[in-house]
Amino acid sequence: MIKINLLTVERQRVKKKLAFDLGQKLIVACSLLLVAAVLFIGWRYWSLDKESKRLDAEIASAEIETARLRTIMTEVQQFEQRSAQLRERVSLIEQLRRDQTGPVHLLDQISRALPPMLWLTDVKQGTNPDEVLIDGRCTTLTGLSDFVGNLEQSGYFKRSVEIVTSQTETLTSPAGELVRFSIRAQFQQPSAAAPVEKVAPVAGKPGG
Repeated sequence: MIKINLLTVERQRVKKKLAFDLGQKLIVACSLLLVAAVLFIGWRYWSLDKESKRLDAEIASAEIETARLRTIMTEVQQFEQRSAQLRERVSLIEQLRRDQTGPVHLLDQISRALPPMLWLTDVKQGTNPDEVLIDGRCTTLTGLSDFVGNLEQSGYFKRSVEIVTSQTETLTSPAGELVRFSIRAQFQQPSAAAPVEKVAPVAGKPGG
């Protein structure tokens, strides 16, 4: 009976030892899994933190670049505005120059077209900027005809120059005739005018 009891105790001891060893293995395995999980979580956290910092750096760099490009766009817009203003000023200056040279050419061509014994009493602008009204006196109708022809041939006046009025008066002292006239002409700007033909002087006595 004693022998049987000893065997039973031994068996129980072996079972306890096996159970203890198995528990230790389970604890070690769980510990290893826990350590591996902690390491993975730590690595993952470090990786995500590194990626987050990289993205933050890229976002900051993109914001700096956006601000720089916005500044450049603002400067480009300001430059375009200044360029447009300069173009407008240049265009205005050129227009003023053309407007200044127009009257000079007008008076010069009228002076060149004057035949002998014909003089002017009034030169004024008509209902539109290019219309010119000219009043004057001459001693013959031929002189008036020559004056109109000379204006048309100059290339600075559109054809045909219109004789609005012409009245012949008889003078007693000195004896003779005086023609009062008024003509209307359309002046062409020098840029739109035809090539200027040199007006040949009309033969006659020198006059005022």
